[in-house]
Amino acid sequence: MTMISFMASAQTKVLLKVGGNTMTATLTDNEATRELTKLLEQGDIAIRMSDYGGFEKVGALPQSLPTSNTQITTEPGDIMLYQGNQMVIFYGSNSWSYTRLGKIDGATESNLRQFLGNGDIVLTLSLKSSTEIEDVTADANKEQIVYDLNGRRITKKPLAPGVYIINGKQRIIR
Repeated sequence: MTMISFMASAQTKVLLKVGGNTMTATLTDNEATRELTKLLEQGDIAIRMSDYGGFEKVGALPQSLPTSNTQITTEPGDIMLYQGNQMVIFYGSNSWSYTRLGKIDGATESNLRQFLGNGDIVLTLSLKSSTEIEDVTADANKEQIVYDLNGRRITKKPLAPGVYIINGKQRIIR
């Protein structure tokens, strides 16, 4: 008998809010982000951020975080820790010694410039609930391909109660 086990790796997601707009980011797993997550578990964090150099927004965190700086060339969407207490969000590129905090999901230079705007902003960070459901779509017109557990294709509908493979996924019909 072959036993197959699956391990799930959880990635911490955070919400970034500016005005009425929201983006998500995936945090890197390191000591700094574990401390940041502990802070966020106590509540949202508001950070006043300013433009710097035409390629980033920077703002002070409420407390210093542990650093593990390395020389990094950033790209749009990177979130970095600078000097232990400054959060930097890049919409351009820069090479410097930072501690990586994470990356904004689906970030491009143009959508980040629009999201972050010009001048000073207040960015609110909050933990993203792990119970949220995202991007659920259904295609009612899609043909369902159904097999029983012996690998035989089932064409008779409706299905009798049992366990089936429907479009490649195990389903229980009650």
